Amino acid sequence: MTFDRLHHVAIIVSSREKAKEFYGEKLGLPILRESFRPDKGDWKLDLRLGDGELEIFAVPSAPARPSYPEALGLRHLAFRVDDIRKAVAELEGKGIACEPIRVDPCSGRPFTFFRDPDGLPLELHE
Repeated sequence: MTFDRLHHVAIIVSSREKAKEFYGEKLGLPILRESFRPDKGDWKLDLRLGDGELEIFAVPSAPARPSYPEALGLRHLAFRVDDIRKAVAELEGKGIACEPIRVDPCSGRPFTFFRDPDGLPLELHE
């Protein structure tokens, strides 16, 4: 058995509309499928991310994400970009605040963080 790439990453959000606007329109991830799941009472969005997918489950009654100190589980979702300064400028032009760019001490590459509408930390890494 070989694990050579990710199939998908799944996150839970509080608002389908905010998620569609943020991930679909602002970040530019194409929506592949959108469906209501009556057995769960939530919406599921499947978005293209490279050769994989980002699954978004809109669950309005989900509990808030614990933070500081960080809880076990997903710490953040990182996106690889070719030009971090250009990517930050594009995000900020769409009203998405980014932290200052800094250098990862392990990779030696520039990176920064920004947040989705529910406060999930997202990273850009060059």
